Amino acid sequence: MNTLDAILTRRSVRDFKHDPVVEKDVLDLLRAGMQAPSAKNEQPWHFVVIDDPEILHAIPEFHPYSKMLMDAPLAILVCSDRKLEQKRASWLQDCSAATENILLAAHAKGLGAVWLGIFPDSERVFGMQSLLDLPKDVRPVSLIAIGHPASQPEPVDRFNESRVHYNTW
Repeated sequence: MNTLDAILTRRSVRDFKHDPVVEKDVLDLLRAGMQAPSAKNEQPWHFVVIDDPEILHAIPEFHPYSKMLMDAPLAILVCSDRKLEQKRASWLQDCSAATENILLAAHAKGLGAVWLGIFPDSERVFGMQSLLDLPKDVRPVSLIAIGHPASQPEPVDRFNESRVHYNTW
């Protein structure tokens, strides 16, 4: 799958088979995340791979939009390490770019994935910090549920020419 096809056909998948994701695919997803652009090349990210069903099933207790984790075999938490942040304003963009890279890599590999927002919701941030015993300098940003799709939403063309402006508004 070429890059443009991956971007134009990727959809959020919330319905998963129970089949595990193989380790090579997980490493490829992490590698894709770490290839994301980063301000001043800080790369402030850390990734927590979650494949323990007990942990996955605990997340919906504090994240109301994460029910798909009851079936997903895997999730990756993207975090920012404050000790690695020199340019404090860019960590959210850096981690968001890493998240999108993981989503696109999952789609290119035939996996399904969905981005679950963690930051800035304080209940979700605290829930992830507590559940995973994150160090105090590590801030959870996003959680990606990943697995083999039980169903695949059809691509949607979201191009809207009325939202495009050239040179001035």
